[in-house]
Parts: sequence; structure tokens; C-alpha cells
Amino acid sequence: MTTTAPSTPAVQLLEVSPEYAGQRIDNFLLARLKGVPKTLIYRILRKGEVRVNKGRIKPEYKLQAGDIVRVPPVRVPERDEPVPLAQGLLQRLEASIIFEDKALIVINKPCGIAVHGGSGLTYGVIEAFRQLRPDCKELELVHRLDRDTSGLLMIAKKRSMLRHLHTALRGDGVDKRYMALVRGNWAASIKQVRASLGKSNLRSGERMVEVDEEEGKESVTVFKVLRRFGDFATLIEAKPITGRTHQIRVHTLHAGHCIAGDTKYGDDDFSKEIRDLGGKRLFLHAYMLTVPLPDGGELKLQAPVDDMWAKTVERLSAPL
Repeated sequence: MTTTAPSTPAVQLLEVSPEYAGQRIDNFLLARLKGVPKTLIYRILRKGEVRVNKGRIKPEYKLQAGDIVRVPPVRVPERDEPVPLAQGLLQRLEASIIFEDKALIVINKPCGIAVHGGSGLTYGVIEAFRQLRPDCKELELVHRLDRDTSGLLMIAKKRSMLRHLHTALRGDGVDKRYMALVRGNWAASIKQVRASLGKSNLRSGERMVEVDEEEGKESVTVFKVLRRFGDFATLIEAKPITGRTHQIRVHTLHAGHCIAGDTKYGDDDFSKEIRDLGGKRLFLHAYMLTVPLPDGGELKLQAPVDDMWAKTVERLSAPL
């Protein structure tokens, strides 16, 4: 890739090399313009200030090899001026690594840490790992978890691994399973929820996801009961077949069983009862992951829940 960007803000012309073919323009810019707020990147896309081959494009435009991307002047931090992150956070994320090789890092992401900066946040997991692994110039998130969801999160160290895993995620090669603590007694007969999901904006500007069978995207989640706590709560396994935003949280709600600690889609009374037991978090955890490796092998990982989750469940199961 060639660029004409000097140190002071100026128009950049970026030529897309073959390994970036097929990547969305918004993700391409997020990776190139490290440190530039996500909101600014989407603003310059929306206003048509970013051009591809001299034409306007949408954020979902997929790049082709040889495309010339014109980027307007934006302030990009120099390589030696990353946002300084607290040492405690860096140590916590370093300790969360459960697998690492030359091409991939998998962590057990703690609840409450965003995967990337934006929406008022100056940092996330990916920004932290760019400081923890400064020699890895191609670090990228393979997928995302909501800020308050904990569990297995993949970070590619090489572009080839990112492409391989994106291909696997688009097919059925990746098996991701979550645990969730939900309100009520989940019926054993509810083994699958198939409900199309669409997004809507509230007056406050908050983005919500709703079941929308007419205009929503097809969404499927497979469920299994792991443990019951009488009629009060159920610990379930959720396996998303599709990968929509907030899919598990909205599908459990659609089935009549919201997730404990869910401030967007949950039940305040149920969440308060769980909080009184010490459960001050969203009870959704990506605990199991199986992914195919480029050499034909397979990586199988499990991530334990945190102490808060474990102790809350222990108290739930204790006799009254």
C-alpha cells in the first residue's frame, strides 16, 4: 500500500493492495486511522468526503484490489503517542489471555471492558493490545462482544488469519456458545428461537434491536437448559447460528426470559434480586469456542466465568 500522507494533516491517497480486497471501507479506515474517533470516520464517510476511485461510497462498500481511496485531512496520532492506558488494565488483559500463537490471540474478556474505543471511550481491548504487542502491526479484532458481555474474544495478529476466520465465521465453521442466566423457568421445549431482527433508534439516540419479521434480518439461536433454580431463574446455553447485534439478549426476551443484569432488554426487578445476591453484571458469557485453523487443525477453548458470576450462582443454589 502506498500513501502520500505527511506528518501534518493532509489528503491521503491509499491504494488497496490485494490482501485487503473484500474488506469494508469503514473497517479499512478504522484500521488505517488508528486513534481517530470512530464517530469522525463515519461522519466523513456519510458526508462523502471519503472517495473511492473519485466516487462517493457507502460505509458497507467492499474494497477491490487497486482501488484508490481518498481520505480527507484528519488528525492521526503519531506512532509514538498512543493513548496512555492504566498499567492495571494492561496487566488485567495480559492475564486474560488463554491462547496465543504467531497468528492469533484469544482472551477471556472481562465484563465491563469495551472491545474498541468510540462512543465516548478512548480505549478498548484492541487499543490495549496494540500497546501490549507493539511489534504486531496487523492486530485486528476478529469479531466483537458487547461491553458488558464477558468471555472468549479472538484477536488476529496476522492479516491472513483474520481473512481465514472471517471466512469461517461467514460459513458454519465456527462454533460459539454462551451461558446466560435468565428469568423464570425456561421450558425444555424451547430449543430454538427463529426471529428476524431489525434495529431502531430511541429518542435518546440509543440503538435498540427489535424483532421485526417484515424488514429484519433472519436470526436463529439454539438453546439448551444447563441448570434450573426453581421457577426463579434458569442457566441456559445459547448457540447463535447467525451473528446479529444483541441477538441472544433479544431472542431470550422474545422467548419470555430476559437475561439478568441486562439494562437494555432486561427486567429491573429480576436484575435487582440477582444484584442483591452479589451479581452486579450482565449474566451473558461466551464460554466455549471451536474454530478451524488454516493448517486443517481445530482449536477448542473454554473460558471460566468470573468470581462474581460463580458466587452468585452458588448463592442461588443454596437452600433458603
